[in-house]
Amino acid sequence: MKVRDRLKEKKRIVVKIGSSSLTHEETGRLNLMKMEILVRELADLHNQGKEVIVVSSGAIAVGRSAMGIDHKPKELAKRQACAAIGQARLMMIYQKLFAEYNQTAAQILMTKYTMINRATRINAKNTFDTLLEMGAIPIVNENDTISTDEIEFGDNDTLSALVAALTGADMLILLSDIDGLFTDDPNQNPNAEFIDLVEKLDSHLDAMAKDTSKSSVGTGGMATKLKAAHIATSAGADMVIANGNDFHVIHKIMQGRNHGTLFLADKKEEFYLDDIIDKLG
Repeated sequence: MKVRDRLKEKKRIVVKIGSSSLTHEETGRLNLMKMEILVRELADLHNQGKEVIVVSSGAIAVGRSAMGIDHKPKELAKRQACAAIGQARLMMIYQKLFAEYNQTAAQILMTKYTMINRATRINAKNTFDTLLEMGAIPIVNENDTISTDEIEFGDNDTLSALVAALTGADMLILLSDIDGLFTDDPNQNPNAEFIDLVEKLDSHLDAMAKDTSKSSVGTGGMATKLKAAHIATSAGADMVIANGNDFHVIHKIMQGRNHGTLFLADKKEEFYLDDIIDKLG
């Protein structure tokens, strides 16, 4: 049995979508054609009997394009205002598209305080479990509108891994503007080699990470993705980093095809979400 064949059997899947994968590079506006493909892919996973959770970036990017702002705002209040406008628009489009495939989308907005506080964390887990039991598809984002430090702290790579750990997901797919993990930054080093499979994370791999993102709309570089890999694999989930340029890659990954970098689950016997959250600050 090929190692990637195990992905076909996954039951609860978290899919993280980066801002750059949802928007047109030239304008920063939503790429509706890509969103239609994304929703069709996710709806089909759901039709296969799998439970699907989406962690979607894009609220600030959508909000700023709606208001004619052609750069990433530096002021916290302006970023939060863009998030308030963009989150509503983004969710409206998700709901309309999922409804076309007879699926129900639900919105969950989280902050790091949701995770730090044990009572709210348990409540969030219960909400996720109930939504999935009801057959809904939760769409998660950070609550950038009201959190005083969430935009600076937060990135949806880490959030998606925490959601995977919280919900007991057995698969996490990170889709961004990169093909996967390389031995060096392929944008700067043409000799960088692609890494197909990571059986165990170590300090050598962490040292490869570049804490940068080439996108003008995203926040997460490779360092955040490796942090996410540590959390997800320790919690018992396999994880794939793949390019979100073509969302058809989702079904290809789930069919066990060779796309992206696969990080194998390395469940720790004494995995405590509290300890992970404490380290995140």
